[in-house]
Amino acid sequence: MPRRNVLRLDAPESYYHVYARGVSKRKIFLDEQDYLTFLQILERYLSSEEVRDKNGISYPNFYNKVDLLAFCLMPNHYHLFLYQRQQKTLTSLMQSIMTSYSRYFNKKYKRTGPLFESRFRASLITDDSYLQHITRYIHLNPKRWRDYEYSSLPYYLQRDTVSWLRPERVLELFPNPIAYEKFVAD
Repeated sequence: MPRRNVLRLDAPESYYHVYARGVSKRKIFLDEQDYLTFLQILERYLSSEEVRDKNGISYPNFYNKVDLLAFCLMPNHYHLFLYQRQQKTLTSLMQSIMTSYSRYFNKKYKRTGPLFESRFRASLITDDSYLQHITRYIHLNPKRWRDYEYSSLPYYLQRDTVSWLRPERVLELFPNPIAYEKFVAD
């Protein structure tokens, strides 16, 4: 049976809504350290600085190949809004992220087997209205979205900044961060 939103169109210079859920809808984040580790993995692969493992071997670096525009980590799934500059880099990035996190999670909780129900799903965003509304959808995932600490919303509201998250592409559609917050709340 065909799977919906499995990456089929791998286009350069394109926007994607990427998401994945835990196997059998199980939680993939059990405590704060799990969320923080996933964020560190995003930073590892998307930072402008090359990151090396304990043996001095460089991790793949996707800076200026894929831009992370927004994210939200929920207990049993995650959402990423990505802009792929070069063809095939999105798939490589997602394999790196999901493999790294699955290894961490399985080792920490002394388990084996898949953590995610399938490979990641990706929706190519070609419609301007979808492009404008996808970050709102992502940021509204948690019930208490204004205070949720595992989403990119604080970066959109300029409460914090990190080099591996690039909200500018979306924020330039709004006169200021307050206008963006009103858009999300509307």
